[in-house]
Amino acid sequence: MIRDFVALDIETTGLDPKRDKIIEIGAVKIRDGKETQRFEKLVNPARKLEERIIQLTGITDKELEQAPYIEDILPELLVFCGDDVLLGHRILFDYSFIKRAAVNNNLRFEKQGIDTLKIARRFLPELESRKLPFLCEYYGIKYDAHRAGSDAFAAARLYFKLMDNFPEEEAYKPVALIYKVKKESPITQMQKERLYKLINRHKLVIDYDIDKLTRNEASRMTDKIISKYGRLQA
Repeated sequence: MIRDFVALDIETTGLDPKRDKIIEIGAVKIRDGKETQRFEKLVNPARKLEERIIQLTGITDKELEQAPYIEDILPELLVFCGDDVLLGHRILFDYSFIKRAAVNNNLRFEKQGIDTLKIARRFLPELESRKLPFLCEYYGIKYDAHRAGSDAFAAARLYFKLMDNFPEEEAYKPVALIYKVKKESPITQMQKERLYKLINRHKLVIDYDIDKLTRNEASRMTDKIISKYGRLQA
């Protein structure tokens, strides 16, 4: 069974990779079952956090203001991951956000992965939950929940616990991670001008960086403002 891999976890502004952004990345390199290196970075999402995300992660807007944008640290992360298999608890979720960011920055990120959630569902169907905090408590794994590096390492420790208790080789084979995404175009100058006019006209206070929006995001923001406040008057 695989004992060398990179455990990966991210924290985000929400659950939809099309609309939400990464705010923290944690990756732990495992060799022969032991941690050898760790990659932990906060990421500026170019928007304010909802209170529920602050409460869940403990990450604040002030911390993220000085953090790099995803495009500034993505090459370093991809080098860190190298050719390793990725491991995580619901790994496709984490992969989808990274893959979208990679595609948008003309980078390649095709990986195989091992999902500890799927393994737990297979061997522990009787448990009331297979969420990472519950499983870690079940196996006595102590960690700082909802912080990316800690979650990533906890998933790695859970993997070896499951392997020890349920040594069925087939269940631990990595599979190709599939998430199809097209590159998103950045906001156009015309969209910027229209958004700024709408914001000034209606005297709005926004919680996102207009310059960091994609074309699709800018369209959604514009439609949202028009729907609530009306169009610009001639």
